[in-house]
Amino acid sequence: MDFEKLLEESVRTHGHLCPGQVLGVRLSIHGLALIGINDPKGADRKKLVVYVEIDRCATDAIQSVTGCSLGKRSLKFMDYGKMAATFVNLETGRAVRILAKEEAKVIAKNYIPDIEDKYKCQLEAYKIMPVEELFKWKEVEVKIPEEDMPGRPKRRVKCVNCGEHVQDNRDVVSEGRTLCKACAIGSYYRAL
Repeated sequence: MDFEKLLEESVRTHGHLCPGQVLGVRLSIHGLALIGINDPKGADRKKLVVYVEIDRCATDAIQSVTGCSLGKRSLKFMDYGKMAATFVNLETGRAVRILAKEEAKVIAKNYIPDIEDKYKCQLEAYKIMPVEELFKWKEVEVKIPEEDMPGRPKRRVKCVNCGEHVQDNRDVVSEGRTLCKACAIGSYYRAL
């Protein structure tokens, strides 16, 4: 995989170049290699699911490099607030979780000592730092429920309270009544 080409594509998607873009591209390249995915946007596109743990710049880079997306149900967002992602090869079951090392921010200065601005320094250093200094990773097991797999919805039900439809077991059964989560536990919005 051509790092510079992938970074350019990622920047177009994200809107600007930043250290998170560089980390996300490098993290993706490493994760894909570790699980044996060579062509994530082509021949291997249906073999890959990626879980991201943060909604920041690196997530856009991961989406750009892997081709995974929420709409394809191949990108899963876990709101943990960690600069980490787990790459899952659906064909082999092999999975690896990669975490960006916090200390890489400090180590970056050793690689590019003449750049005073810490973000510019990190941006340039992250391009050349060894993966072992940028990330730590481990093989993991991810059991993806059938209703979370990419593809067509497995189930669709109607909320008895609001009448809206809910897909893929996202409903809640309370006192024998099928409800959407908004009706069962409250929503993030308030009707005006």
